[in-house]
Amino acid sequence: MERDELGIGAGLQDRVAQVYEGAVFVDFERGHMERHGHGRYESLDPSLLPPLFIAYHDHLAEGTELTHNPLRERFNRGDSEVLEAVARWAELAEQARIAIVARRGREIGLLMNENLDIRAAAVGISDGNRRLVEIGRDLGAATKFAGSGGAVIGAYDGDPNRLTRLRLAYEDFGAKLIVPAVDD
Repeated sequence: MERDELGIGAGLQDRVAQVYEGAVFVDFERGHMERHGHGRYESLDPSLLPPLFIAYHDHLAEGTELTHNPLRERFNRGDSEVLEAVARWAELAEQARIAIVARRGREIGLLMNENLDIRAAAVGISDGNRRLVEIGRDLGAATKFAGSGGAVIGAYDGDPNRLTRLRLAYEDFGAKLIVPAVDD
């Protein structure tokens, strides 16, 4: 709908998240997609996730089309940097799924950081959005974008004092922090 009616290059993950809600592993492996017409989706037990937060800044949001349309074009052209990034993102997602299912969800932080670092190299990130990432990382949390920009999702160690420091640091930057309720 977004692409047809609004000209926004929304991704398949957006559709899956809307349908499945909760925590879900998403695999868009090309062969599976060609054979079945859809990806492989696996609901995950949200109680196995590490403590999470979302920090967002109203003035840093970017339209999804600014990131996804050029990325899709580069992917379709066979741009090696984008193809390598997509392959690595898939590996990271699988590693995260394995850790979560094995009840080692707290291990996904490094994977989240690498995910964002790959994105920054392949697509670039504005200074303000980079700051959203750095605030969390500077305070010991793993962070990655929770969309196209303007928001990060973070994983931390569950220490309420760390969460307070994160909240205050984001507020100083003009951002808000929420703790999502991820249900089955």
